[in-house]
Amino acid sequence: MLSCQPVVEPASFLTLHYRLGGQSGDIINTFGGKPATLSLGTGALSPPVERCLIGMRQGDRAVFDLPAGAAFGQRQSDMLQWVTRKLLGRIGDPQQDYHVGDVVAFPSPNGHSSYAGAVVRTGAQEGPDDAVGGDAVLFDFNHPLAGQPVSFEVHILAVL
Repeated sequence: MLSCQPVVEPASFLTLHYRLGGQSGDIINTFGGKPATLSLGTGALSPPVERCLIGMRQGDRAVFDLPAGAAFGQRQSDMLQWVTRKLLGRIGDPQQDYHVGDVVAFPSPNGHSSYAGAVVRTGAQEGPDDAVGGDAVLFDFNHPLAGQPVSFEVHILAVL
């Protein structure tokens, strides 16, 4: 018997509950709370995670286990970057106090979006390359699940 439920396609608008987790636990989990709404192809989910949804139907539930690096790429050492407090003061609150583990949003160069970095270390930059120098904050701009196996659980509530 054929199902009349709408099917997820590459540009679908969805309402869903989902959970993304790695070795150290969940990064996001909407189960038990308000469902998420998003459009595929807009960057809300990584392309490999979105591909898991293609072909699913409204009402479907599934768990996808993606191997290390498949969902958010491998960790890249050049995504660890020192940012001077002077620059941080220009783009945010000059009095902001940064702590290891804080996630900070940075404006994109075009000013139409943002990206995030997690604080890894604060203080003076260490090491032979003192290009930043002085008081700075070391940020990790890798996705928190980069380089890890990822579990993606989903319940499609609506396909529009």
